[in-house]
Amino acid sequence: MKKFAYIGCLGFIGVITTEFGIIGILPQIATHYEISIDKAGVLLSAFALVIALTGPFMTLLFSAFDRKKVMLAAIFIFLITGIVSAFGPPFWILVLVRVLPAFLQPVYIATALSVAVSQGNKKDENELMGIVFSGVAIAMVTTVPFATYLASVWSWKSSFVVQAVVSICALAAIYFVLPAMPVKEKKSYRSQLSILRQPTFLISTAMNFFMITAWFSTYSYFADYLNKAKGMDNTMVSYMMFLFGVIGVFANWISGKMLNRNIPKTTAFFLSGTILIPVLLHFSGGNTITTILVIAVWGFLYSPSFLNASTYMISSAPRSLEFANSLATSFGNLGVSLGTTAGGWVIATEGVARTPWVGFGFGMLALLMMAWRSLIEKGQSA
Repeated sequence: MKKFAYIGCLGFIGVITTEFGIIGILPQIATHYEISIDKAGVLLSAFALVIALTGPFMTLLFSAFDRKKVMLAAIFIFLITGIVSAFGPPFWILVLVRVLPAFLQPVYIATALSVAVSQGNKKDENELMGIVFSGVAIAMVTTVPFATYLASVWSWKSSFVVQAVVSICALAAIYFVLPAMPVKEKKSYRSQLSILRQPTFLISTAMNFFMITAWFSTYSYFADYLNKAKGMDNTMVSYMMFLFGVIGVFANWISGKMLNRNIPKTTAFFLSGTILIPVLLHFSGGNTITTILVIAVWGFLYSPSFLNASTYMISSAPRSLEFANSLATSFGNLGVSLGTTAGGWVIATEGVARTPWVGFGFGMLALLMMAWRSLIEKGQSA
């Protein structure tokens, strides 16, 4: 039943609007609080670090609760964050309310995916997961650029109003449409933790970590990069985020179809962007038209990254979908945190134009992890 997948997608839009809506307004926040851009980046890296450190444990803790109630609780915390942030509190309070929903973000994602696939056929599992994960791309094409645009016209605080409104819509959809979904058969913690002894799962986890780190070393500073390295103003940046998201919606749909056919090849295809995009950005120089084309390719190859990473990891542990996905979310966000930190360090020492090459290095590591897993699986089959 695709209805449940679309509800999960709507909630995901609220989650992503909160987590990544900050990217387009980081320069304005840095100016408002009179701090450097790399310090403002803590608003993104701290959020991701909390997810990385607590995600699997929180998912295990909530695995016995009614899935509808879990999803409602998670989105409600995201709503509170948007409301408080819209008042422009002191920076330490802004950081505090930013990290609170991070504790339940992986719980929401794992639960939404479980709900989506619970009513569908096994052969459609990746496509249903793709619908949920399309919330990432839809947020990138609608709420995130819209929030960035409003911030460029009025104030950065208006960005958080958008986040709050999306969370309200998601809450309403979950409350009124989703039925009560108590867990009928609770899996033991030991059975779920057993996947941590599987070499292919651990290697897949490392691939996820390096891939997300590669993408976010530059994407976390998307606005700052286009401002300073490509000479675009804030309004133009909001248009670029819109283009990025439009392409991304299509990319997620394509990726979902491709994953149903071949998971490793699909993952490798989109991962290749971490190598290709830095080269294209370098040679695009100051040519605006060429840069716009590169951003379109960037959006296509980047957008399905979380879907690809989760599917690639789950494929090595198909019997522990929720826990495996929570680990995918946690290590993915650890990658967001490291990518943001590494990108911020490069900006502070070398300048923002150098950040794509950080992604190039981590992308190579991710490809090596894929090759390693392939060798192990060939050895096991032999």
